[in-house]
Amino acid sequence: MVIRHATEKDISPIMEIYEYARRFMAEHGNPNQWGPTNWPPKELIHSDIATGNSYICTYGDKIVGTFFFTQGKDIEPTYNRIENGAWLDDSPYGVIHRLAGNGTVNGIGTFCINWAFEKCGHLRVDTHGDNRVMQNLLEKNGFIQCGTIYVEEDCYPRLAYEKIRKS
Repeated sequence: MVIRHATEKDISPIMEIYEYARRFMAEHGNPNQWGPTNWPPKELIHSDIATGNSYICTYGDKIVGTFFFTQGKDIEPTYNRIENGAWLDDSPYGVIHRLAGNGTVNGIGTFCINWAFEKCGHLRVDTHGDNRVMQNLLEKNGFIQCGTIYVEEDCYPRLAYEKIRKS
């Protein structure tokens, strides 16, 4: 697998991946994270591409996964307030959002997470409480659940996870 920046010509396959992911989540006990709002909207993906924060994962010549990644200090405003716990470290971090695969290749989630972690050594990720698939993926990849955050898109709390490179 290879990861590269997404381009405008990748919009159709990216949106197809998100359509598949919404169905997959609903079938696996998580109908509310992306389903009711048809998340993520195409306009957001265009914006992510324009800012250089949209990535795709390819296998051969096929786009099989996609995600948002950025890094820096205090880059995710919704992470400034965490309840029922605390972040492990206050240093600059990377954040992954909207990680999804098309179901054709195993290991896309781990591959994308490891790629992002190699870029920064400190990642934060959040997920819906019903998203057991993502929670298992994060825990399998060494993330620690740190508390609860809230996003602007809806009223559902999100479980906040963090992973830091050990010195």
